[in-house]
Amino acid sequence: MKTVQQKQMELNFFLTILVAVFRPSEGYAIINSVSWAVTNDVDGELESTSNEEAAPALLADTSSIWKQAFPASVHSDNAEKRPGPMAETEDLKQASSPSRMFSYRMETVKPTAGVPSPPPHEETARTARYMAHYSDWGFLATISTQDKIKGVPFGNIFSVSDGPLDNSTGIPYFYVTPMDNTVTDLRSNPFASLTFSEAEGDFCRKNVYDPEDPRCARLTLTGQMVEVGPEEVDFAKEAMFSRHPVMKKWPVGHKWFFMKLSLEQVWLQDWVGGVSLVPLDEYFRATPF
Repeated sequence: MKTVQQKQMELNFFLTILVAVFRPSEGYAIINSVSWAVTNDVDGELESTSNEEAAPALLADTSSIWKQAFPASVHSDNAEKRPGPMAETEDLKQASSPSRMFSYRMETVKPTAGVPSPPPHEETARTARYMAHYSDWGFLATISTQDKIKGVPFGNIFSVSDGPLDNSTGIPYFYVTPMDNTVTDLRSNPFASLTFSEAEGDFCRKNVYDPEDPRCARLTLTGQMVEVGPEEVDFAKEAMFSRHPVMKKWPVGHKWFFMKLSLEQVWLQDWVGGVSLVPLDEYFRATPF
């Protein structure tokens, strides 16, 4: 039989374990996939601001997009008493926690250099051209020729360009190698779909839109992939290398060449209430600038 003293010691040990595991000062709250550490003194603040409109004010970042999370109080209560880097360092030291969650401060997200804000969502053709022009990469889907998945859709990421920043064509160009499975697929069946997401830029993060939120636009261009002819190679080279200069240094042994997507359909979702099939003539008449 255990004595009362032994039982009390076991109870104290159990309570110590509970406190160590469930310390409220190191909990986390997640709002719209953006998280920060929660301390005892911000419980009321969190409860009253857990919505899309208020969430940006609680998010923590002072230099780059991704940062280790800190309590919201660090960025609100002490916002006016930060004369310089030393003060900020002291605040962060006090708030330090073993967090592995990350967050970004929405209101300080700056637009990508040279990229204007998206057009109004009602202007579907212009929105489609905007996304095609300012997207640096996209997801290309083909019909696979690989043995185990022959005839099945296969997706791959590609760097793209529809022209230099000051000259948009609306036609995506690619710099590819025969060594790529996707190129093998295209030689068997040239049809492909290229998808862009507005989540690549700052707009969706700034507005706390999930990439699948209809307000975070998605554009899918479908058509046939064709090799760029000699008369167009110089433009394709300027389009790709001006936007992706590192491509100039890719190994020549991979036999790189240029392809483009000859469009047959422009599919766009840039708001709630359904999708738009943008007529090709409207798409090519629109301007992204």
